[in-house]
Amino acid sequence: MLIRTALDSPGLIAGITLKDHHAPESNNMALHTCSDPEAVLANRKELARSLGTDLEQFVCTAQTHSANIRKVTRHDCGSGAFSAEHAIPDTDALYTTENDVLLCSFSADCVPVIFSEKASGVIGTIHSGWQGTIKEISAHTFRELHRAEGTDLGQLQVWIGPAISQQCFEVDKDVEKRFRQLGYADEWITFDPERGKYLIDNQQVVRTQCLLAGVPAANISVEPFCTYDEPTGFSHRQDKSSGRHLAFIMKRV
Repeated sequence: MLIRTALDSPGLIAGITLKDHHAPESNNMALHTCSDPEAVLANRKELARSLGTDLEQFVCTAQTHSANIRKVTRHDCGSGAFSAEHAIPDTDALYTTENDVLLCSFSADCVPVIFSEKASGVIGTIHSGWQGTIKEISAHTFRELHRAEGTDLGQLQVWIGPAISQQCFEVDKDVEKRFRQLGYADEWITFDPERGKYLIDNQQVVRTQCLLAGVPAANISVEPFCTYDEPTGFSHRQDKSSGRHLAFIMKRV
């Protein structure tokens, strides 16, 4: 099982699965975009085995590029784990304060975010495609954590995972305009006259949102991995039927 680990901290398991041509469906983890659901379930079970947990502990959502946040508990375990139809609907950010709940987020060019804060016991995942970034889902999630859980954002640890790089993320004027309207993304936007396209660094815009929400720069890491260029990356831009990475985090007892 190809995995890149995140947030190296005692009591946590966190990371993201990678594309592997030797695995069924190249290690695709998404039931909503696959040729063989049984192969995806086999990949998920192998991931669970490698992490020392069970597929019944997974919590998956139907991601819709929203800014919707959901707190989950052990009662939600198994949601979307065995079928896409039973995933938590219309949700792109998950968090919990409970142990033995594996939070999942799927991506293929979009920015996956994993976070934890020890004092409040909060862990979570965020799916921030460009639409989620425009909606400031990361900042909204962190402010909700502070409001609802008393999370100290100055102690929050954030990992921004593999995503499409600025050189590969081409957009037209309409999307560029929406990023500029944020008021803080200009330095992460360039124009390539040869391609006639704007290039945006979505990872760095998400990082800026984390900073503006109150997360210290020293607590944020950005994975230098382009899902479009890397052979172990799933890219929806490159292949509309692409599989998905699975970003995950769980607290151990």
